[in-house]
Amino acid sequence: MEESLKLKTARTLKWNTIDRLSSQVLYAITGIVLANLLTPEEFGLVGAVLVFQAFATLFVDSGFSNALIQKKQPTETDYCTVLYFNMAASVAIYVVLWLCAPLIDRLFNAGGELVAPARAMFLSFVINATAIVQTNRLTKRMDVKMIAVSNTVGLVASGAVGIWLAMTGWGAWAIVWQTVVLAAVKSLLLWATSRWWPRERFSMASLRSIFKVGAGIMASSFLNILFQNIYSFIIGAYYNLSKLGYYTQADKWSKMGVTSLSQVVTASFLPILSGCQDDRERFHRMMSKTHKFTAYVVFPCMSLLAAVALPVFHLLFGTKWDEAVPLFQMLVVRGIFIVLTSLYNNHIIALGAARRMVYSETVKDVLAVVAIVVAIPFGIGWLVGGQVIASFVYFVYAIWLTSSTTGYCAWSMLRELLPYLAISVVALVPVLLLPMVLSQPAFLLVAQLLSFAVVYVAANAILHSRIQQEVAAYIFNRKK
Repeated sequence: MEESLKLKTARTLKWNTIDRLSSQVLYAITGIVLANLLTPEEFGLVGAVLVFQAFATLFVDSGFSNALIQKKQPTETDYCTVLYFNMAASVAIYVVLWLCAPLIDRLFNAGGELVAPARAMFLSFVINATAIVQTNRLTKRMDVKMIAVSNTVGLVASGAVGIWLAMTGWGAWAIVWQTVVLAAVKSLLLWATSRWWPRERFSMASLRSIFKVGAGIMASSFLNILFQNIYSFIIGAYYNLSKLGYYTQADKWSKMGVTSLSQVVTASFLPILSGCQDDRERFHRMMSKTHKFTAYVVFPCMSLLAAVALPVFHLLFGTKWDEAVPLFQMLVVRGIFIVLTSLYNNHIIALGAARRMVYSETVKDVLAVVAIVVAIPFGIGWLVGGQVIASFVYFVYAIWLTSSTTGYCAWSMLRELLPYLAISVVALVPVLLLPMVLSQPAFLLVAQLLSFAVVYVAANAILHSRIQQEVAAYIFNRKK
């Protein structure tokens, strides 16, 4: 049983990692082309729309998908009920946003240019709503291969559409239709390959049965999304769309790493943690292993990404987006705390203690508000720097909350993080010294990546890292 569970977890990790890597490569290719073709103002226009789309997506899902994953044995009626609810909610919310598009345009002083793109782009969350349950069923079974395939095919198709539209002068519309096409292709493929169709009727009893966990997750997610997007809202409304464009680029490229890592650990570990929620000793063993694995990955990836930001931006965009580089670096550092606290939220959700997440998000949002109030008069750099400080303070609180919820020692959690943090800092030394002898961006970047990888892997090998040994064993020794 334990071995079978380990193989399932490894297989899920493999496909989630393949999904994230392939998605980010394709997303990066499209993003590089569009960043060179479009202006900061055009990116800022789309960034303003995304603020409202994020909330629409939240209300469509209402936290019920995660509640279904947390539930040990969801029924056919549960799945059908959530699907019907998601579809009805998405249409209702789209109508509201369609009517509010002129108000959104005036809020950002866009001069009418935002109305039509917003109405078109909002279609994507309606389409995505049709595939939420399909994705959920595959995740629950830890069978995520088709999720990876649908994401990859969708990104190829949508990327081609976006690039073609940008090259032919469609401006911000290139990103709008790229988003809609991505949602349509992913949803179509999941429905075509899942072999599942809703048969049961909508059941209020079923909806109520998952509402307790779902409502807690939704409340938590609402606060989370509010404060993820409040910075875009403030920058676009308080400063201007050009500044929002720079922030949008920095945020987008930082999220490519942060979101990928967060989704890998969330999608891979939540089902396995939920499966052993009734065995506290086994649950603690899984907590320790997932915590060490996350630290082993997140510290080197995020610290290296921040260190090589300037040569990466110069290699990809020249000097066009230099104003976004320091913002990107701060957001990447903040991403370390985001990934770790996402993992801690997994531990809490797996035990069904969703109400505690509402308290957790409230603390995080209070910290964010304080940071915003203090920093906003000093400019966008201080505003983003405030995010980093607030995220670190919240990270400390999240460790305490996770420990009190799960019974796992907070000091043990910190001790599990420190070795990988220390090794990452040591591996950064050659990365920071190399610019003194190399100036060509491509050569510098390759040398920095190689030197960091060699030092990090070698240091873990010398210290006999169990996690690295298990990762290597899985990569090189598995037959299937």
